[in-house]
Amino acid sequence: MPDDLPLRWSTPPAAVAALSLAGIGLAVIAAVAVPDAAGRVLVGFAALIVLTTVVLALRQRPRLEVLPEGKGIAATRLTGRREFPRAALQRVRIVEYPRFGRRVPMLEIDALDPSTGAEHLMIFGRWDLGTDPRNVHEALAARDLAPDQTPN
Repeated sequence: MPDDLPLRWSTPPAAVAALSLAGIGLAVIAAVAVPDAAGRVLVGFAALIVLTTVVLALRQRPRLEVLPEGKGIAATRLTGRREFPRAALQRVRIVEYPRFGRRVPMLEIDALDPSTGAEHLMIFGRWDLGTDPRNVHEALAARDLAPDQTPN
């Protein structure tokens, strides 16, 4: 089991900081530099959307992590952190979706909630993980947390 692979993945702090600055900048522009009321509302709304994205990115840290001793994974969502033991993981795979004329890899994890038996489909992209989802999939497979894959 390789120990040099990261055990936690989340949105890069630099991206969150850049979004924070952009949101604050838009709010200042809306308050000071936009002369008409309609423009002020539109720029203020854009600032609100950007700052909401920042809050959501900060709330969901880390987005995905391997539990100690590779016992399973934990995913942080808006509703809180959920842990899924190895036995609850049904499928962990990379799926490429078309976006802006190219194929973008996404990490899909199908799991059963151990307490309720409810099915969960979690989809993570580069923004969520801070790295290429294929790298995260490799790290999970190396820790035997991708039940439909064999570790390399």
